[in-house]
Amino acid sequence: MSKDNNEEKKTRVRTPRGDQVIGKVIQMHGGKRMTVECTDGQRRMCRVPGRKSRIWVKRDDYVLVEPWDIQSDEKGDIVWKYRKSAVNQLRKKGYLEDLE
Repeated sequence: MSKDNNEEKKTRVRTPRGDQVIGKVIQMHGGKRMTVECTDGQRRMCRVPGRKSRIWVKRDDYVLVEPWDIQSDEKGDIVWKYRKSAVNQLRKKGYLEDLE
């Protein structure tokens, strides 16, 4: 099977569902906690949940945040980290306009 070079490789990008929002990490605090600026205009203190964190997040990474039920405007959990190719796809689709 050969593919044409003119075809773009289409990948599926994980988008926010329900009350999830996309955010950009702006400050690291240690202990799996960081400040994230979200697309809904809020700055949240977020954490990577779980005993063994499998997501390695650093400053200026784009992440998918799930706000807590209590203190939803202040705190949240990071459930996904976007790679560079996925960030470019999100820019094209218009999901990151509020962060830039």
